[in-house]
Amino acid sequence: MQNTAAVPPAAGSGPELLDPALAQIVREAGASIGQVYLLPPGESVLWLTVMSSVSREITGPWARVALDASVPVADAVRERRLVWIGGREEMARRYPRAALVLPYPFAVASAPITTGTTTWGGLVLLWPGSHPRQLAPQECDTVHACCHRLGLLLQQAADTGHPVLPGPEPRVLPLPPGRVPGSAEARAAFDFTERLPGGCCALDVEGRITFVTTAAADLLGAAPSSLLGAKPREALPWLDYLAFEDQYRAAVISCQPTSFTALRPPNQWLSFHLYPDACGLSVRITPAPSADAPDTSEVLYPAPPATPTRAGALYDLMHLAATLTEAVSVGDVVEMAADQVMPAFDAQGFVLFVAESGRLRVVGCRGYRPEVINSLDLPRLGDETTPTVRTLSTGVPLFFASPSEMEQLNPDIPRLTDRAAWAFLPLITSGRPVGCCVVSFDRPHTFTPDERAILTSLAGLIAQALERARLYDAKHQLAHGLQTALLPAALPTMPGLEVAARYLPAARGMDIGGDFYDLIRCGDTTVAAAIGDVQGHNVNAAALMGQVRTAVHATAGAPPGEVLARTNRLLTDLDPGLFTSCLYAHLDLARHRAHLASAGHLPPLLYYPDGPTKVLDLPPGLLLGIDPAADYPTTEIPLPPGAVLALYTDGLVETPGTDLGEAIAGLADLLTQSRGQSMDALAETLIHHAQQTAPRNDDIALLLISPQQTRE
Repeated sequence: MQNTAAVPPAAGSGPELLDPALAQIVREAGASIGQVYLLPPGESVLWLTVMSSVSREITGPWARVALDASVPVADAVRERRLVWIGGREEMARRYPRAALVLPYPFAVASAPITTGTTTWGGLVLLWPGSHPRQLAPQECDTVHACCHRLGLLLQQAADTGHPVLPGPEPRVLPLPPGRVPGSAEARAAFDFTERLPGGCCALDVEGRITFVTTAAADLLGAAPSSLLGAKPREALPWLDYLAFEDQYRAAVISCQPTSFTALRPPNQWLSFHLYPDACGLSVRITPAPSADAPDTSEVLYPAPPATPTRAGALYDLMHLAATLTEAVSVGDVVEMAADQVMPAFDAQGFVLFVAESGRLRVVGCRGYRPEVINSLDLPRLGDETTPTVRTLSTGVPLFFASPSEMEQLNPDIPRLTDRAAWAFLPLITSGRPVGCCVVSFDRPHTFTPDERAILTSLAGLIAQALERARLYDAKHQLAHGLQTALLPAALPTMPGLEVAARYLPAARGMDIGGDFYDLIRCGDTTVAAAIGDVQGHNVNAAALMGQVRTAVHATAGAPPGEVLARTNRLLTDLDPGLFTSCLYAHLDLARHRAHLASAGHLPPLLYYPDGPTKVLDLPPGLLLGIDPAADYPTTEIPLPPGAVLALYTDGLVETPGTDLGEAIAGLADLLTQSRGQSMDALAETLIHHAQQTAPRNDDIALLLISPQQTRE
C-alpha cells in the first residue's frame, strides 16, 4: 500500500486543488512554465487543467491532446516514461508538428502522473533555451518525485469521492504573493520610470497591458487609458501582425529577452525590447532612426501591413494544418478542427457535415444540444433555403453577421440554434464538394475580410483531411469486418456451463490484430476452449488466426498436447513468417477436471468459489510455428462447480512500465474481489479495469468459463 501521509488531504474536486502542488513543482525544478494534464476515466484525450506563466491563447492548440498524438506529453503518458527534448533541433527532428508552431529556444520535460497501474495524466515543464541539452540526474529525480506527489494527491482525492476533473478551460495559476510597496515607494518607482529615456510598459501573463509610462503612450500614439487592460494588438492595429506575435510568443515560451522594430504609421520606427519572467513581460520602447539603422540585437524589420491581420488566427491556421496531418478518422478531424477553430475565433459552435446519398449528414459537432443537431441533420441537397445546402451547391462561403441577416434566408435557424452569427464554409477537394463546415457565435459578429480569408483557407484544410479520413474509415470498417468474421459469432451453450467472452480491438487503420478465442463442444459433457495471439497487427495476422482456429477445430477432442502439436506442424509447413501463442483446455464437466497445454501463452487464472484466485503455472511450450518437433506437456487440474477459468491475451494486462507478473497478480486479485458476479458482469469488470488503469496499445481477448452444479 502506498504511503500518503505526506500528502495534504483533498479539499474538493476543483482543479484549484492542484495549484499549490504545481507552484511548488515549478520552483523545485527551476522551470519557467508548468502544466498539468489530466486523463479523465474512460477517455483517450488529455485535458490541460492547470498551468503557470503562459496565456490560454498560446496554449489553446494544446488544451486537448489525443493520447495517440505525436506530442511529447501524449508519448510520455501513453508509454509511461519521461520524454525530454533538449532544444529546437531535437524538437524539429522528433516532433516536427510542435516545432512548426513553436520554433523557439526552450527545453521541455513531459512525464506521466501515475500510481500503481492507474494513469492520472501528465506533467509538462519548460525551461529557457539556455538550459543544458541534457537533463541532469537530479532534475530527472525531481520530475519523477513531483509526478509521484501529484499522483498521490489525485489518488487521495478520488478515494475520498472527490476526483479532480478538468474544468471547461485551463486554469492559470494565480501570481505568487510578492512584496507590496508602500504608497511612497510606489510613487517613487513611478517617477523613476517616467524619468527613463524612451518609454516602458508591462504585460501580464495573458498579454494585457497593466502599466504604461507617459512617454510610452506618446510613442505609441495612444492615451494611457485606452491601453491599460488591452492587448497591444487590440489597442494598436499597426502591431497586429505576425512579427510582433512571434517575438511575444518567443519571449514567453523561451523565457529570454527578444526585440523587434515596427513602423508606427505614417513614418515613426520604434524599437521594442521584451523582458519576460513568470509574472509577465516588461517592455522597453525607444525611437529607432530608420529601418536600416544598424543594431546588434536580433531585430525584425517587417514591411508595414496594408491592412491589419489577426496574428493569433494565422498561428492557429498554421497549427491546424500541422494537426490535421495526423487526423486518421472522421472523428479525429471533427475533434482537431473544433479544438483549433473555436478558440481561434472565439466561436461557440462547430458542426461538420458530409454529403451522402443526396443529403447532408452531421458527422460531428461541438457546442450544440443533441435535439438541435437532430433538427439540422439530413437536409436534402436540393433545398436551397438551407444555408448548408446552398453553400455546398454554389461552392461559395456564406457569412451572416446577425440574426436579421440569417432570417432573410431562413427565419427558423436563429430561433432553433440560439446563435447570433454564422459562417457556412463549403468543403471542396479536387474540385468536388464533400461537405460543409459551420462556425457559429453567441453574439453578432462582423466578419472582416481577413477572417473570411482565413476561415475559407481553414475549410480547404478540413476538406482535404475529411476526404482522407473517410477513406480510412471505409478501410477500417472493411478490415475489422474481416476480423469479426473470423471470430465465433456465438459460443455454444451446454447444460452445467456458463461462459462469457469479450474482444476489444485496439489497433488503428488496416492494422488489425490476431487475437482469438474459441469454445468447441466435443460431447455431451466435454468442451474445448482455446485462446491465442498471432504475432503482428495486419491482414496476414488475421488470416493466420483463421487458419489456427480451423486447425484447432479439426483436432478438438484430442489431448491438449496433441492438439497443439498438430497445429504447430501445420503452421510450420505453411511457414507464414509469423508465430502464434496459444492455450488449449479440454474440460470434462462430468468429472470436474480440466487438461491444459500452453504454446508460450500467458498463464490462465483459476478462481475457486471458497478461496483465492490462482495463477496456473503451466509448462511453457514453444510458440506455434517455430519447431515442428516441439512438445507441449499437458497439465491436469480440478475444476469444481462454481470455479471460474479465465483465459486472456496480453492486451488485458500488459502496459508500458509495469511488470507483467505484477499485472497478472493484480488481475487475479480483482477476480477474487469480484466473487458473486454473473459471468457477463465479471467480464465487464475485468475489461473496465484494463481500460481504466492505463492506455491500451494492443487488442484484448477474454474467455471466462465456469462449470455449474447440475441436478441429477
